[in-house]
Amino acid sequence: MSSPLEASIISALKNIYDPELPVNIYDLGLIYELKIDDSANVLIRMTLTAPNCPVAEDMPEMVRSEVQKVHGVKEVEVEIVFDPPWSKEMLSEAALLELGLI
Repeated sequence: MSSPLEASIISALKNIYDPELPVNIYDLGLIYELKIDDSANVLIRMTLTAPNCPVAEDMPEMVRSEVQKVHGVKEVEVEIVFDPPWSKEMLSEAALLELGLI
């Protein structure tokens, strides 16, 4: 079960959309890890749909900026990783529906 702060962060992540797909980055499965320490510092490990994604350089700052707006969040660190590589199997049911895949 998530905490209210975690739920608010997830909600904020759902405001960020992939530039090539009409789906938010959370439902795309791009968020691999979300950690919140006891001081409300946030670590997000995420990936991109492809290493050559057009917003690869901008995405960490977009995520950091959006999560930093969440009431109660102190510091935000965003780490881009490519292991494991993103695949369509990581899409949420909401994303599959949005993309017309179910």
